[in-house]
This record gives sequence, C-alpha cells and structure tokens, in this order.
Amino acid sequence: MNHQVHDIEFSYSKSKRRTASLFVERDGSVSLIVPEELELADIEDIVEKKQAWIYRSLAEWKDLNSSKVEREFVSGETFLYLGRSYKLRVSNDLKSDLILRDGHFLIKDTKLSNCAEVFKSYYREKGLEKVLKRIEYYQGKVGVNANDVRVRELGNRWASCTPEGNLNFHWKCVMAPLSILDYIVVHELCHLHHANHTDAFWNEVDKVLPDYKKRYEWLKHNGAGLDIVG
Repeated sequence: MNHQVHDIEFSYSKSKRRTASLFVERDGSVSLIVPEELELADIEDIVEKKQAWIYRSLAEWKDLNSSKVEREFVSGETFLYLGRSYKLRVSNDLKSDLILRDGHFLIKDTKLSNCAEVFKSYYREKGLEKVLKRIEYYQGKVGVNANDVRVRELGNRWASCTPEGNLNFHWKCVMAPLSILDYIVVHELCHLHHANHTDAFWNEVDKVLPDYKKRYEWLKHNGAGLDIVG
C-alpha cells in the first residue's frame, strides 16, 4: 500500500532490524524498511525529515534514467552479457531457444511472443552459474558462508540478503561487466556481517574491493541500460 507525505508517495515494509532504511528505487519509487514497532506516524516523520534528500535523489534518478536503452527483439539488435554487446540473429537449427555462440545471441524465432521470457530464463541460468562461482571465490575473503543462493526477478533491487543468510540476485546482474558483478556479490556477502550500510559495512567492502566506489558509480550511472527492453 502506498502512502503520501506532501507530494512524496512511498511504501514501506517492516522487519526485525533496529533502524530504518530509506530507498529511491530504480523505478523512481520511494520505499522504506523499518523496525516492526514503528507506527505509520513514525514512518511519515522519517519521510518528512528526509524530504530534501528524497527530492535530490529523485532529481538524480531522472537524470540517470534519461539514457535508458530501448531494445527490440529483432535481428541485429544488441543484448548484453557480462558487459559485452552481442547482436541477435535468428537460427533455425537450435536445440535451445537461445544460445550465445560465435559472437552472437542466436534465437529460434524473434517473432515468438515470449522472447523476453526466453532471455530472462537464459540470464537466470547463466547468472546462477556465474554468481555461484564468484561467491565461492569471495566468501573466504569476506569471512562468511552464504546459505541458499538464487537468481530471480527482484524488481528494483540488484540483490538482497535475508536474516537467514540467503542471497538473492537479479537476473540483470549478469548483463554487467564481471567487475561490477563482483561488486554486487561482495556487497551482499558483507551484509552477512552487517545488515545496514554503516561505516563498518563499507569498511568490510573496502577490505575486499578497495576500488568499490568506482564500481558503485559505474552501476549507478549505467544500471538503467542493463535491461532487455526499454
């Protein structure tokens, strides 16, 4: 359910955390995660106090999304995998609906009504393989052990970490360069140490990826282009 303070619409969810977190999501919506004991009036007060920050963040979101890429499922269109662009080509001799081969994405038929689902399925499958390898590489460096790992649709989040130590990653992550995927993986692994974005959390990220700010900025400015449709 959406609520409103002045002209700011927002939604919220409650968790067992001790502090509230405020987000401007990748679709421009405003959301909060708050402690279970907070009442709506308390949540509205948080939004009121953060009003200036929200306006600045929404203005920045609008600017960053002005360069969003428009893609169509036609031969010659380019789609991303691990940061590289590959042209789409129709091939009638495929055993699978979609494969990456010889520098092209090959698809059985671009007239299929479920082309988007074909790509999402491919990214979920390949994304899980890649994410599991990167977690295996980094979890020892972070000093944690991830529990269940899934690649799925996450709406406007690149990834999430549950209190049980389960990690979820958006299928779009596999479209980013490997260095950016590594940042997303390390970010979530560090949440197994610290649930919130405190100084202690960022110090953990910095220990593993000293250039994490550069990777974060890349994702911030290029994330809108990591999609299969405009």
